[in-house]
Amino acid sequence: MELFILFSSLMTLAAFFSYLNVRFFRLPSGISLMLMGVIAAMGVIIAGYFSKGFTEIITEKLLLIDFSEFLLGILLSFLLFAGSLHISFPDLKASSKSIVSFATLGTLISTAAVGFALFYILPLFGQNIPLIYCLLFGALISPTDPIAVMGILTKANLSKKIETNIVGESLFNDGIGVVIFATISQIAVAGTDNFGTADIAKLFLQEAIGGILAGLIIGYTGYRLIKSINHFQTEILISLAMVMGGYSLCHYLHISGPLAMVVAGILTGNRGTELAMSDITRDYFGKFWEVTDEVLNAILFMLIGLEIVVVTFEPDYFIIGVIMAIVLIFARFFSLYFPALFFRFKKELGTKSLLIMTWGGLRGGISIALSLSLPSSPFKNIIVSITFVIVIFSIIVQGVTVEKVIKKLNG
Repeated sequence: MELFILFSSLMTLAAFFSYLNVRFFRLPSGISLMLMGVIAAMGVIIAGYFSKGFTEIITEKLLLIDFSEFLLGILLSFLLFAGSLHISFPDLKASSKSIVSFATLGTLISTAAVGFALFYILPLFGQNIPLIYCLLFGALISPTDPIAVMGILTKANLSKKIETNIVGESLFNDGIGVVIFATISQIAVAGTDNFGTADIAKLFLQEAIGGILAGLIIGYTGYRLIKSINHFQTEILISLAMVMGGYSLCHYLHISGPLAMVVAGILTGNRGTELAMSDITRDYFGKFWEVTDEVLNAILFMLIGLEIVVVTFEPDYFIIGVIMAIVLIFARFFSLYFPALFFRFKKELGTKSLLIMTWGGLRGGISIALSLSLPSSPFKNIIVSITFVIVIFSIIVQGVTVEKVIKKLNG
């Protein structure tokens, strides 16, 4: 019952803040809910100075939710599937070269650049973390969050090509980022001496290729089942089974569930809606997943803001977080620039497009969930704190200004 009351409170707050935003502020929903969640968290912290028991009660209630498990184990499957339904396969195919290179090579470059930067910056503040944990931080913070990205870009007037690159890359680099994180995490736990290059490659390929194949199987099975009937309620239930059953199966098989959901969503959103659904089913199906996406996003961003209450912040951690947020922007640009140069499509995209993709590459709940999922160690608290600072900086600073940046670059 306590968990139900907590979710009821989160939903009530999300609904109230969404109303205020639509009525008065008109910010992108993700930004407004994150911002108001942060303000609410600050209110709880300030109230704690007058009544310590109040903060402890709120903290105790928030700890009822395992944020990492809640997002990575439940929400992520729905959000990635819902987001990938809107990706046009012809547009994706036209930009496949850039999307694949950004999502794979780009994420690896960013992981290494950010990891080494943190390794050399921390000693300046009297902190020391082993390189493997710095690379683990690089892996969890490098992928752009498709949930945050798609929420922001709905109001930005981008060309179809740039929008497809940003959204497509964020959907795939999310899955690749989780795979890289899982691989480095296993190395960190088992020790570098127990992992050779072949072991790392095998782990990576098993997760990534396995996830893509699983997505194709899940998507095609769902398509065949939906095509064989004409009953929109059952067809929506089948899509829910694809997400929940498919994601659970991927977890059991130790392959990438996020990549599977992206592939299954793209297949369903293109072949499924065009060839397997009636007009009535297509209408209900689209509205169902649009509302589901909006409601789950509202809970997620509200929760991210409020989670600040349960994180221990040191003044140095905040400063390191701001520095790393700036480092991350430069790392993001170079992780796009070098693959574009290497695979010879830089001229096709243009430097302005790369700058828009850099500033529009937001970090969100996935980075926080991955940081919270780290095994207990003396380094976990600082990594979690820095991650929170970067995510808040990314969504509030970059998210608020992305429209102006796009207009300036296109002007």
